Amino acid sequence: MSHPSWKSTRSYVLASVMTAMSVGALLPVTPAHAQTSAVRGLPDFTELVEQVGPSVVNIRTLEKVASRGTASGMDDDMLEFFRRFGLPIPNQPRQQRPQQQPEEEQPRGVGSGFILTSDGYVMTNAHVVEGASEVIVTLTDKREFKAKIVGSDKRTDVAVVKIDATGLPAVKVGDVSRLKVGEWVMAIGSPFGLENTVTAGIVSAKQRDTGEYIPFIQTDVAINPGNSGGPLINMRGEVVGINSQIYSRSGGFMGISFAIPIDEATRVSEQLRTTGKVVRGRIGVQIGQVTKDVAESIGLGKPQGALVSAVEAGSPAEKAGVEPGDVITRYDGKTIEKFGDLPRMVGNTKPGTKSQLTVFRRGAYRDLSIAIAEVEPDEKAQAAAAVAEDKPGKASPAAQKLGLVVAELTEAQKKELKIKGGVRVVSAEGAAARAGLREGDVLLAVANSEVTGLKSFEAALAKADKTKPINLLVRRGEWAQYVLIRPVR
Repeated sequence: MSHPSWKSTRSYVLASVMTAMSVGALLPVTPAHAQTSAVRGLPDFTELVEQVGPSVVNIRTLEKVASRGTASGMDDDMLEFFRRFGLPIPNQPRQQRPQQQPEEEQPRGVGSGFILTSDGYVMTNAHVVEGASEVIVTLTDKREFKAKIVGSDKRTDVAVVKIDATGLPAVKVGDVSRLKVGEWVMAIGSPFGLENTVTAGIVSAKQRDTGEYIPFIQTDVAINPGNSGGPLINMRGEVVGINSQIYSRSGGFMGISFAIPIDEATRVSEQLRTTGKVVRGRIGVQIGQVTKDVAESIGLGKPQGALVSAVEAGSPAEKAGVEPGDVITRYDGKTIEKFGDLPRMVGNTKPGTKSQLTVFRRGAYRDLSIAIAEVEPDEKAQAAAAVAEDKPGKASPAAQKLGLVVAELTEAQKKELKIKGGVRVVSAEGAAARAGLREGDVLLAVANSEVTGLKSFEAALAKADKTKPINLLVRRGEWAQYVLIRPVR
């Protein structure tokens, strides 16, 4: 059985036709006015199609590829025929040398887009135009234009292209904050290359986090490969999103589609039109989810915020005093409900801005001031590993019950890990091993008490409640996370 996967809608698409089911035969005969009332709430999309349809465009892309001809004068298919049937391949004259084949343009894919401004700016998905040597935009009146790629942003999957035309019918941009779950929405695009195909459905969810940089709008509108870049339209005829992804086992529509909120896309498009690129803020942390068990064990209560697993050396976060194991709960006064909220908030902050972080550390909240830096292109995370040295380990009675043997860190190890204290795990068995601890891990805190060395480790462990799961802040290489050791009953 194939597993479900996230699919960008990148190729040609089948039109989806909604069939209205008649309910009259299933109901008793009622007065005419009652029947009219029963169907009054059903949506009619005809006016919306007439209103918004001319603003939706078809986008074809071409890419340059090397000619398939070979030095022997045969293409790859013919060569494969000779190989498959064991026939000798005609020899190339010795005096001839293979010549570099000329490049030719071939169709790459089909997508959708919509007109942002009357002077020819068109918005679409970044993956629609990625790698294209030529972009051709076709309007509903069948006029075709070669488009120039103004800029694209892979993180949000938004791109802007420009065609040389004026007096074009631009879309109206809606307010995503007014969009409600259950509200009817419509899509227009080119599924499987079928231009100007209209599908409709409802908003299934908002702020859907799929691991991408943005909070998607989830709908049940029929979206297929080729719909990418087309608009998601509300009943007021306003664009509220860009259709971007589907959730599918087969590669085709299965009832779950995702659209980029138009407010996020507009912020990106404005930067692309101004500078051709997108500038984002960064603070230099690696973060993860705060689970319910971890939240309860560290005293946070509600599972919210972003758990800091690593802090980049020399980053704004390190300079501000952020430490691995901190839970960032607020950014500039705004609560971080899910860990994915933080990169979006920071990314939308102009580099150089002074911002405020609230972190939860060892049972207490702290406010930190931080200067936002700029995301560098193709940035690579720095990694470092602790150098394990053979030092005798120690196991107190309390540690033995957990299956732990630990040792003091050397000054060299502290310096390499850029930490002030902690103890190194020499061996982990029993409950400690079941919790995922292993040799070489560094324990930074036990039950919300900071560990500076063996003495503080034993003291923290001695006063911990052994009837409940004990939380340990563990450093492994450059990453830190909370681990719960559950008592043996």
